[in-house]
Amino acid sequence: MTRILVLGGTTEASRLAHALADAGLEAVFSYAGRTEAPIAQPLPMRIGGFGGAAGLEAYLAREGISHVVDATHPFAAQMSRNAIAACAATGTPLVTLERPAWLAGPGDDWQGVADVEAAVAALPDIPARVFLAIGKQTLAPFAAKPQHHYLLRLVDPPEAPLPLPQASVVIARGPFDAEADTALLRAHAITHVVAKNAGGVGAEAKLIAARALHLPVILIDRPALPTRRVVATVAEVMDWLSHPATAGVKTDLGV
Repeated sequence: MTRILVLGGTTEASRLAHALADAGLEAVFSYAGRTEAPIAQPLPMRIGGFGGAAGLEAYLAREGISHVVDATHPFAAQMSRNAIAACAATGTPLVTLERPAWLAGPGDDWQGVADVEAAVAALPDIPARVFLAIGKQTLAPFAAKPQHHYLLRLVDPPEAPLPLPQASVVIARGPFDAEADTALLRAHAITHVVAKNAGGVGAEAKLIAARALHLPVILIDRPALPTRRVVATVAEVMDWLSHPATAGVKTDLGV
């Protein structure tokens, strides 16, 4: 019997949920639980962690999961590692639904960096106004450069004081519009943009705005992950569910 676990949290995951529901396939949609009001899905939902790779392994066995689709954010590296380990241990077929990374084009002033700490180091020493478009999980390292004013865009209002002495917060949920993001960067007199290379069209607006305003972008590379099967579209996932041994491509890169 086919019973699919979708590790969600992205726009692509939501599209997959609708495709699975439309096809009448039995599936469970799992959210990590980092947002207060996750988007409702047309599938049974669970919210929260599994308790590491061992916990996920136990869940797969207990719930009779036959296939796992990792459609988490490209920077949810630990969840992806847990899925790889748990599926290997249980022999459960796994595919990753991952949007292609962004690539610089004409007019872009991008600096790629390996991680958050490298992004902090890449910021200037003189005071700047930084659009810090990286979510709320990895803000603390930027306190090392308190001379900057940081603009944050978060899905939920912060529950605790921010670790940054100078910060403004905009509460919004994507997808975002390039014209609106251009106006946002202008209104806050932004001089630098820091973002994770998440890919996709829903969050690309800030990069289009930075290009239009000739602003430098510090772009954090995706974390490296073990070899796994990766596809880029919902249609490829649906094909893989019919032919799991042959569909998709294997890669050891997070791109």
